[in-house]
Amino acid sequence: MLDIMLPHYGDLALLKLAVTSVLAQTDDRWQLTVLDDNPADRVHGIPEWFATLDHPRVKYRRNPQNLGVTGNFQQCIDLATQPFMVIMGCDDVMLPRYVERVHALIDTHPEAVLIQPGVEVIDENGTVVKTLVDSTKRRVYAPRFAGTTVMSGEDLAVSLLRGNWLYFPSLCWRTEEMKAVGFNPSLKVIQDLALILELVARGGTLVADEEVCFQYRRHGSSLSAASAVTGGRFSEARNFFLGAAARMEAHGWPRAARTARWHLSSRLHALTMLPSAAKQRSGSSVRVLTRYAFGPPRN
Repeated sequence: MLDIMLPHYGDLALLKLAVTSVLAQTDDRWQLTVLDDNPADRVHGIPEWFATLDHPRVKYRRNPQNLGVTGNFQQCIDLATQPFMVIMGCDDVMLPRYVERVHALIDTHPEAVLIQPGVEVIDENGTVVKTLVDSTKRRVYAPRFAGTTVMSGEDLAVSLLRGNWLYFPSLCWRTEEMKAVGFNPSLKVIQDLALILELVARGGTLVADEEVCFQYRRHGSSLSAASAVTGGRFSEARNFFLGAAARMEAHGWPRAARTARWHLSSRLHALTMLPSAAKQRSGSSVRVLTRYAFGPPRN
């Protein structure tokens, strides 16, 4: 069985699409747990809809108090019981062969700690799109391979620190490793990369596959998008990359440490946010983004 954990805070219509996509899987070796982090005045109709499903492998839970993004992610880990797990986005879509393909990759690569299946990006309306961010991920930062590739060690750390080309909600994780590390509660946006790097430093292997079986929804209303425009994402990122550089150095991975200090892809991202911050006439955001994009690397 595969644990599909679905932390929710948002739109019921998109949640229904996500859950329905899990129900449509060609492989039944899954169980779904929805963890609703909405406050009480925003859950109207959600418990009732799940009650109508009456599915033996679907569970709906509402948090008695709001945990926030990272807290709800951590709860997903805490409640997982199967050897492998997914923390799916509540607005994303699993294509019908996702579970089947992931199980096949686990069978072929039983040592895997992380599995990245093929992903296509959709917009608010469910239309497949090609964005600048995702084109850059694929053409500049992601390794080039045909079929399936296996990565680990400093080479994988350097690759991800150059530019995180993974799609967090689509990843399949080895549960025991997730429980051993967990999410950093102090991080609000970049917590996925922090966790992945810890897993890599522990010897974790990543299996990446080109067969598209997941749709990742990208839209401007996300927390990461909003924090990018205000500059909050980059204040967090600066501290994270400096800490990552120190950890990579101590781990004996000097190339990874150097890449973390420069964090070029993150700087370029900040640079692309400057026009939006200027348009909003936010002087503080412009200053944060400018310092982040053009500041020298630090030891």
